This record gives sequence, structure tokens and C-alpha cells, in this order.
Amino acid sequence: MTTIPDDLSYEEAFRQLEEVLAALESGDLPLEESLARYELGAALALYCEQKLDTAELRVRKWQPNDEPAPLDEWQSE
Repeated sequence: MTTIPDDLSYEEAFRQLEEVLAALESGDLPLEESLARYELGAALALYCEQKLDTAELRVRKWQPNDEPAPLDEWQSE
């Protein structure tokens, strides 16, 4: 199983995932390399999903009653 470093940023993991997808979509990789890239891509996708889930939990922590903040609070005047 592929291990992703814990200190990898979401942005870097997403960039690497895009590279993996481009390589797989090209269809030019040998079978074994395709499988290795697929495994890496799956690990990166899971890592990105976990980072987003963590970010969502941090945002929800500041929202009373788990309600989204009104849109007008986010718009600049």
C-alpha cells in the first residue's frame, strides 16, 4: 500500500493526483506502472478527501447549531 507523508499539503497532493491521472489517461504506461500509479492515485485521492473533511469539521466547529453562516456575512460591501 502506498503511504502519503502526513506533512504533504492538500494543494501538493492534489497536484500530484492530477499528474497521476494525466499519466493514466495517456494510455502510454506499461501495465505494472499503470497499476502502481493507480494505487498512488487512490491513496492521494483518499488523502485529499481526508484533508477536506478535516477542514470542513474545523469550519463547522465555529457554526452555531451546525447551520451555515448567512451569505450576507460572507459578501463584502
